[in-house]
Amino acid sequence: MADTEVIVVGGGIAGASTAYHLAQCGRNVALLERGDIASEASGVNAGGIGALGWGNIPNLQSYLTMGSLQIFKAMQLELGFDIEFRASGALQAIQTAEQYQYSRDNVLSLKSRGYSVELLSTAEARALEPELSPHLKGAVHFPLRAHADPVRATRAFDDAAEREGASLLTGREVTAIARQPGGAFRVTCGDEEYTARSLVLAAGAWCAPLGTMLGLNIPILPVRGQMWASEPLPPRVFNSLSAAESPLHWARNPGNDNHTPPELTHSGQERVTRHLYGRQTRDGELVFGGDRQLAGYDKTVDQAGIEVNFGHVAELLPMLTGLSIARTWAGLMPFSLDGKPLIGRIPQFENLYICSGLASSGFGRGPMAGKLLAEYIHTGHRPTALSEADPARCVITATGASK
Repeated sequence: MADTEVIVVGGGIAGASTAYHLAQCGRNVALLERGDIASEASGVNAGGIGALGWGNIPNLQSYLTMGSLQIFKAMQLELGFDIEFRASGALQAIQTAEQYQYSRDNVLSLKSRGYSVELLSTAEARALEPELSPHLKGAVHFPLRAHADPVRATRAFDDAAEREGASLLTGREVTAIARQPGGAFRVTCGDEEYTARSLVLAAGAWCAPLGTMLGLNIPILPVRGQMWASEPLPPRVFNSLSAAESPLHWARNPGNDNHTPPELTHSGQERVTRHLYGRQTRDGELVFGGDRQLAGYDKTVDQAGIEVNFGHVAELLPMLTGLSIARTWAGLMPFSLDGKPLIGRIPQFENLYICSGLASSGFGRGPMAGKLLAEYIHTGHRPTALSEADPARCVITATGASK
């Protein structure tokens, strides 16, 4: 039996950030990771860091994106971790007149609320990204967006947590969680047991099964995303790239109900939209992906989906003609049913917390999510920004009745 003050379950970027910031506050923290660091969603994404600015009235999204951007910068520039951070900016390609009208209206709305975004002509976009197709209708420019290597960055946060005194324990799959007399949590990993006064569930798409161990229904669903990479190429793509097709579709039809989270690319087995994001890495690979599909915990790559995504990227970057895909992979993202994160205290148990539901942008929002949660745990006062992410809105007992 190993005793500690706080146990964090999940060594992805959100869990590691929580442990890191708690340890900075002098708290005794043990982080339990069932596999290797960066083996799940935090390490298999495109490394995008989305940011639009704080806006005139900062909300949760502002805090998570801009706060995380600052933490990523500090991780590389101040703490000395080579996470391949680069403030690249991002372009969202516009392919149709309908997409142009939607993008124009969206840019006007964002700018009126104080965010940093611009609508570019095709020529202006190609001046920033010469390989873009001349047949585009234009592009939206997000100058504050950035990227980093997801594996290096995730491992850096875990290393930083260890530097501050946190215990990092890999290969510890949680098999049972129980509340002990007196209020402490007992976490079982095979033949090992750990106890702590406070418990943080930061296991991404696996938070729902952990909740079941405590008799809770946590509405986090695993959504399969998949990606592909080219062979290394000379530097040819300089911004992070996306496309306006899926944002337009989701603005009109989010697609969520009582059993389905919003903004998926599939309804069952049927594709309803194409989604695209990616960049060129420092090693020269073009790395792109986009599908969001409910497939349980199945991480099998759907080759047809890969081909759809490759074709979509080729419409934006004609340079892909003649190139082939070198490797493919898939991972599971934690989507909540209402599309909002779950960050805060779970009310059914004292000192039980969660940091999950960051959907497809967990990498880019996880650092600040962990910092805000650590502040909450350490001070006992919930940061105002986390009111939008209160787990009390949706976490219920397994019987279906709220406590």
